[in-house]
Amino acid sequence: MSRSNFAVPLARRFGGALNLAQHALRTRLDEALRPLNLTAPQCAVLSALEQEPGLSNAALARAAFVTPQSMQGILVNMEREGFITRSPDPNHGRILRSEITASGRKALTEAHTAILEVEAVAPSLMSEREMERLTKMLTRYAELLMGGESER
Repeated sequence: MSRSNFAVPLARRFGGALNLAQHALRTRLDEALRPLNLTAPQCAVLSALEQEPGLSNAALARAAFVTPQSMQGILVNMEREGFITRSPDPNHGRILRSEITASGRKALTEAHTAILEVEAVAPSLMSEREMERLTKMLTRYAELLMGGESER
């Protein structure tokens, strides 16, 4: 980056714009999910469990972008709401495996609809092909920042 870019405020540079978009998305998602008695991290948990039942606390924390400590509280609340059940791992008694319940599946179906409504803003900015390309580029960018290899 050239020194001339330092004159541009952080909020107007790539990282700032990306952060602003993420914050706006999260705010809108939380608003859309609130009537369903869900938060964005809880929705991420349900989505992860729909794809791979039996995930551990640590795996769910990674899927929801929260710490394992925060995930513990999220899972307790979700179990109390009847969205998930947890049972001890047969090989590691201290590890609890989570699974989505019928109530959780119903909530996730409704959440998908709410999320699609929030995401519907994007087509006013770009075509479906451009959205796919941007999604791939952002995924690759995240992987590179985390030190992993990425496909082109």
